[in-house]
Amino acid sequence: MKLYSGPLSMFGAKAEIAAHEKGLDFELIMVPFEMKTLYEPKHPEVLRVNPKRQVPVLIDSGPGGDLEIFDSTQIFEYFESIKPEPALWPAEPKARARARLLEHKSDEVYFPPIIRLMGLQGTPDDPVAVEARAAARAFHDRMEKEIASMDWLAGGYSYADIAFYMAQIFGDRMGAPMTGAHPRLQAWRDRMSARPAVRKVAGAMGQYLLSQGRKLPAFLAELTR
Repeated sequence: MKLYSGPLSMFGAKAEIAAHEKGLDFELIMVPFEMKTLYEPKHPEVLRVNPKRQVPVLIDSGPGGDLEIFDSTQIFEYFESIKPEPALWPAEPKARARARLLEHKSDEVYFPPIIRLMGLQGTPDDPVAVEARAAARAFHDRMEKEIASMDWLAGGYSYADIAFYMAQIFGDRMGAPMTGAHPRLQAWRDRMSARPAVRKVAGAMGQYLLSQGRKLPAFLAELTR
């Protein structure tokens, strides 16, 4: 099993954390990446498998032929199928649906405003940047209420936790951090950071950022030590 990812791929990191949580045997292939040129030229296997030209890509060779898939959620669902334990979705149907929705919201509701901030760090007063930070803050507010007194976002530890943890790393780095209004979420983040699989993957991302002279949020810097 080969997992193609990148040193700053949020979506690749999601799949990698899930693979470690499952205890799967896989080879991690970090595709070439530079801050100025990004992922150009694209890795040939990524180009061959994914028409979107993006990581992560998973190739699993074995009985039944080769499986070649892309998209972090699709890769995770495959992991869940081939190794159901430890489960990373709740067993109860409604709880599972809620967890899946939270994972989807992390990718498709929370993260798009963070992407907009990536090009506006030098102009924080730009109306688009102000609006993007407000959207991230509103999402944090909703998640603070959602977690209530639970340890994890959807009851038991799940892929929803992995997704939002990785997304909020980018949120913090781009100027939309959690604040004092989010003590439960910050305690949740500490629990996430203590998990070996999370520490391994997020810590490696932090080390890469440090190697490029980038500053880290305090919680991420702790994982590089």
